[in-house]
Amino acid sequence: MDAAVGDGVDVLSISLGGDPVPFFVDAIALGGFNAISKGIFVSCSAGNSGPDHYTVSNDAPWLLTVGASTVDRSFRATVKLGDGQELDGESMYQPSNYKSKLLPLVYPDTALCMNGTLDSVDVRGKIVLCDRGTNMRVEKGQVVKKAGGAGMILVNDALNSYSTNADLHVLPASHLPYSDAAKIKVYINSTSAPTAAIIFKGTALRVPNSPALASFSSRGPSQITPGILKPDILGPGVNVLAAWNTQKFNMISGTSMSCPHLSGISALIKHAHPDWSPAAIKSAILTTARQKDNRQQPIVDEKHVPADLFAVGAGHVDPQRAIDPGLVYDLAPGDYIPYLCGLGIKDESVSAIVRKNVKCSSVKSITEGELNYPSITVTLPAIGSKWISYTRTVTNVGKPMTEYSAAVDVAKGVTARVRPAKLYFKEVNQKQSFTISFRRNGDGFGPAEGRLRWVSKEHVVRSPISIFME
Repeated sequence: MDAAVGDGVDVLSISLGGDPVPFFVDAIALGGFNAISKGIFVSCSAGNSGPDHYTVSNDAPWLLTVGASTVDRSFRATVKLGDGQELDGESMYQPSNYKSKLLPLVYPDTALCMNGTLDSVDVRGKIVLCDRGTNMRVEKGQVVKKAGGAGMILVNDALNSYSTNADLHVLPASHLPYSDAAKIKVYINSTSAPTAAIIFKGTALRVPNSPALASFSSRGPSQITPGILKPDILGPGVNVLAAWNTQKFNMISGTSMSCPHLSGISALIKHAHPDWSPAAIKSAILTTARQKDNRQQPIVDEKHVPADLFAVGAGHVDPQRAIDPGLVYDLAPGDYIPYLCGLGIKDESVSAIVRKNVKCSSVKSITEGELNYPSITVTLPAIGSKWISYTRTVTNVGKPMTEYSAAVDVAKGVTARVRPAKLYFKEVNQKQSFTISFRRNGDGFGPAEGRLRWVSKEHVVRSPISIFME
């Protein structure tokens, strides 16, 4: 990362990561801070450890942390059962001369289809039903092919549910969601001679429920800095067609695929606004993100229920809107020092991150919620109804002589207010500050969500609000 900074790059795209660790021993956090200090934007993968919470990595607030979503395109491989049911799955293996026909269907006792487990099973010339889990998806097809199988139906486990992949299989195959697994197994048990066929239908567009969260996309809250909402944003990261070093192209899924999409988008924004800081670019991406899919319904997770903020962050990136956000929440590199001191990190560790000597005793530290971040996270204590307030500063990057009005929505059990309720900007690059305050008004507990919107005639500047009621 330091070498890239020395070479004068504009954007660092980091499709790397590991388990979350404190920033002062995190190479990506350390290299990332040096980069943003030189005006270089840093986009990072959130990790592929979902769907469990507390798994997000690359979670330093000076980094853009990118989760993965689907796109509205499917490489369709439909399974037709002997009773006439047709179930739509996916496969990148799409042979042009394949003649689809009903073949015997078998569900072996060793349904994980691990290496060697089908050697003593009669699968020759049959389609084999394999369960997802333990070994790689493509490897299961290799095991089936080695045992003489004619095709494979791969069905999800409950954990991955509707999250399927178009893999480059070695034989005719289709990857189906968990909901279809039960249908196939019921059919197999209903007849003494179950059959199935795989019908390849090529590319399908405008797939409903798109974008949707990928099951593997790592989730917050952050273990290192829970008061900063992470991941920040979603980008396309499922079934991404791209160049590959051992062949012309490959189809890969992961936050290593979604991260470069955001890297490219940040480069477009930087080209349009070369004077913007990395924090301003991040703010533009977050405050213009979409929260709805192509059905105009909330973005869903792998179980097809609305995904929470710890899964989607601000939402799904909208590149065209991000070019013209109206307002931005800006941060200079030095603004992170009071935040780091507020985390209780030792002086030498803060100094290692920012690469200069820092004594936190001489710094007015702030809490995580006081950092001028585009999203807001607040914890409300169990006892009392005291207001908890945070101040934010926005910069007008739209037109002069523009008025914005605040609209805040929060969950039942919480009251929120914004002062002042209107912001008026006479000039471009003018800054205005406001205070947002929260308090309990009921007996609710646990996580809750909300949103703050600054609305003008031309822009809606949206911040997600993550609330935890103790």
